This record gives sequence, structure tokens and C-alpha cells, in this order.
Amino acid sequence: MVKNPLFTHNWFPGALADLHSQKPGHGHEHGHGGHAIPGYRLTNSIVGRDFFRAFDWEAISDPTRGRVPEAENLTYAHGDSFVLRGDSETILTPDGPGRPSARIVSKKSYTTHVVVVDLRHMPQGCGYNMGPIWQVGKEDWPNRGEVDILEGVNDQGPNASTLHTSTNCTMPAVRNQTGTSGQLDCDVAVNWNTGCGVKFSKPNSYGPDFNKNGGGWLAVERNNQFIKTWFWPRDSQDVPRDGIPEAFFPNTECDLETHFKEHHIVINLTFCGDWAGQADVYRSSGCPSTCVAFKDAYFNFKSLRVYQ
Repeated sequence: MVKNPLFTHNWFPGALADLHSQKPGHGHEHGHGGHAIPGYRLTNSIVGRDFFRAFDWEAISDPTRGRVPEAENLTYAHGDSFVLRGDSETILTPDGPGRPSARIVSKKSYTTHVVVVDLRHMPQGCGYNMGPIWQVGKEDWPNRGEVDILEGVNDQGPNASTLHTSTNCTMPAVRNQTGTSGQLDCDVAVNWNTGCGVKFSKPNSYGPDFNKNGGGWLAVERNNQFIKTWFWPRDSQDVPRDGIPEAFFPNTECDLETHFKEHHIVINLTFCGDWAGQADVYRSSGCPSTCVAFKDAYFNFKSLRVYQ
């Protein structure tokens, strides 16, 4: 169990207790018998095969122009594990059509909510692209906003959490967070859709270091006053007493209610796309000249829980 559950946000005690006490195979996507938390209630507990009921598989062209003809046969579940991976068997040529992957989108959509992801392994390797766990509207992008929970390329940690919006949404330079702010303007029209991102303080929040440590927990809380994201490594003995997030996006200079509408949770893999595939980004990562080997490019989820 989590020690010293004293937090400024009242969903922490129940959410983290659920994570530590959950037994394999006891997940219920429909949330029956969910843990009651003041202000929030567990509405979706997604474990193992529950992912097949909670998500739709999308066979579409990669919107980030990666070399990934999306496929539906690269996911499987066993017990309390759900694995989503890219094809690592096919031998590719540099100018070929790309490597099959997977993209899943939650059937349900959310506004005010908390998502807690218990992740054992995240994709690693050269050519792996951005935004693997994120939230977005199904249409009218970017006018419904986008929240990237887990984001990065080519094994370059730490993790970053980023917002992407339409015009007139910026973040203050000084915020109560443990991460480091990057660009402050969230408008996708600024600086080639960089967004307003925050790099996490913990090196093991992304890539090989994350996987060597057995993964960990990612959480996001969203309402009309703020969006916050957290990370706890697998070997954490205590979660933070004060609940200070890695990334804090307040509504002081951005009307969150206007810029962020109903979102679906998206989990996907893309390779050599708009970000990871840029020649300077790829070379600076110490990667070879072609994207060919992806045996470690997979997610292993222990659970995904939503509180509303």
C-alpha cells in the first residue's frame, strides 16, 4: 500500500490505493463496484482483456505521416497484461511502405476526469515517434484541444507532457510544478506545432530507463481550472505528500473550457513520422540511417483507470 497518503488533491489516496491493491484479472471496464473518492469515482477500470471492450481499433493512415500502415493484429492480452506493439518481424527496405503498427481509441469520451495509467513497459528504439498516450477530440483538431500524457522520440528522455490548441492559449513562465517548461504558446500554428510542453524532472520517466526500472504510473487530472500530469517510478516507496505535479497547465492565460472539449484516450505507435523521422532529430539521437529494427517497440499495460 501507499504510505503517507496526504495530498492536496483528494483523488490521490483512493487512486493510488487502487493501483497497489488491484489483483490480476480483477479489472472491470464498466466500473461496477468502483472505489468512491471524494470529488471523483472510479468509472472505468481497464485491465487485460478489458482493453478490447473499452477501445476501438482504427485502421487509418498515420496522421503524423509516419511509416506505419496501421494494423489490428498487433495487440494481445493475458491476465493483467495488455500488450500493443509494432511489427518487428518484417524485413523492410528504406523506401518501402513502412512497418505495421496499432492505434486504439477509447469508446468513451471525457471532460472533467482523472486518468491513472499503470505501465510496465513503453516502446523504445530508434525511429519511435511522439504522442503514444494522449487525449484528443475525434474531429475538428485542434479546436477541441490535445493533451499529450506520454511523449518523446528515439529513446530521448525524460518524458514530456504537452498541450496543443487553437490560437489564444498560453501558459505562464512560472508555475508550481517539478518539470521544466518549454515553449509557452500552445497554438499549433506557432513553431511547427511544438505546443506548450513540460519536460519531467525524473530521467526514468521515459524510454530505456523507464523500462529498466519496471515502468511506473502516469496520471493526468483535467478540469476547467487546470490540467496536471504526474509520474511515479515503479520503485517509489512514497508518492509526494504535497501532490506537486510534473506539469501544471493553469487557466490563467488560457480559457481551458473553450479550448478543450470532450476527449478520447488514444494509444498508438508510429515510426519515423513528423518528429522522430526528421533527419537532424534522428541523427542527434545516435540512430542509424534507416528505421529497421523495432523488437522493443511495445507497450505493456497493467491497468488504465478513469475517475470522474
